[in-house]
Amino acid sequence: MSSTTTTAQAAAAGAATHAQILPDDGLAGTLVGRIWWPGAQLGHLSGPAVVVLRPEGVFDLSEHFPTMSTLLESPDPAQAVHGCVGQRVCSVAELLDNSQLAPRDSTRPWLLAPCDLQVVKAAGVTFAASLIERVIEEQARGDASRAQGLRSQVVGLIGESLADIRPGSEQAMALKALLQEKGLWSQYLEVGIGPDAEVFTKAPVLASVGTGEDIGIRADSAWNNPEPEVVLAVNSRGDIVGATLGNDVNLRDIEGRSALLLGKAKDNNASCAIGPFIRLFDAGFGLDQVRRETVNLRVTGPEGFELRGINTMASISRDPADLVAQTLAAHQYPDGFMLFLGTLFAPIEDRDQPGGGFTHRLGDVVTIQSTWLGALHNRVAHSETAAPWRFGLRAFMANLAGRGLLQGRAL
Repeated sequence: MSSTTTTAQAAAAGAATHAQILPDDGLAGTLVGRIWWPGAQLGHLSGPAVVVLRPEGVFDLSEHFPTMSTLLESPDPAQAVHGCVGQRVCSVAELLDNSQLAPRDSTRPWLLAPCDLQVVKAAGVTFAASLIERVIEEQARGDASRAQGLRSQVVGLIGESLADIRPGSEQAMALKALLQEKGLWSQYLEVGIGPDAEVFTKAPVLASVGTGEDIGIRADSAWNNPEPEVVLAVNSRGDIVGATLGNDVNLRDIEGRSALLLGKAKDNNASCAIGPFIRLFDAGFGLDQVRRETVNLRVTGPEGFELRGINTMASISRDPADLVAQTLAAHQYPDGFMLFLGTLFAPIEDRDQPGGGFTHRLGDVVTIQSTWLGALHNRVAHSETAAPWRFGLRAFMANLAGRGLLQGRAL
């Protein structure tokens, strides 16, 4: 669901919200993340650090947990965090101020994506509304100008009641047979109502960007949109230990031409944003809160355009625990994984001309916010010109070793 306005005041109002990164209950939850800690403060190499946000400030936990993956492997990560004092880095306000979209002070810490060694996976077509839009993309062959006419045709045949159908059920299989008879069957319908979920690899290890950083779309894409999602943090044992927010940027024209172009549509430089931090499961927050969470989207454009949308987790067709189980069914993740849960949101409003639908412009500010998980802010850039990803696994291991964090410690 979404709505649009086109006022310069809306864009200005969007800029005023960039500092609102914390959840509605502030620092009441167990909020852990990763920061880039400049060497001038460390007294040696600059590098990433695992931190916890507390009312007293931001505390470095790297001496106990050199990686986020290590922390999430604890029998009870939230309890482990509360049992560590850590070294104070700065105040929470100082960290959040330096993690906004405005130019950063490179001598002060800022937030990174909260995951490190985890594989970044994503589940697709997990909501009925997004299922219908994926079918339209396929039928339009990536041509946005054909979408509106096809939308009426597809909805006329499928209807809008797919949310009531449990994937893999007898009812779903009967619908599949009917659609095949009508010549409207699609690989998206297969994963939307069939027994097997779509789970793909969204980004390489360490390639995700955090809040305040540019998020990338390909320069050759003319039809694309944000995808506001809840992202689960899962350890190597398959335990869901926390959650955060993410933007699984979707290049609709490229994927719409062929599902075999999914990698080209989804995995590009700066195309995966995660953050602002992971809220660990504890006595006050767990999977039931995730199942009921509402994720709000706001896009403010440089020309004053505004788009709003909602991703209501209660409308998901597959339970988050089932998506985790399907991810683990035939693979192991010794360092854990992050799992995007999919989105209800699919923008269909026109931005430029009638029938043209929505697509990003360079400079769009994308805010993804929810009650329990805070807010993730990113500005749209081309993947080709966004800051290149250079800090990979070799650099990460060398950095940890250079800071003495690997001596006698498990990763």
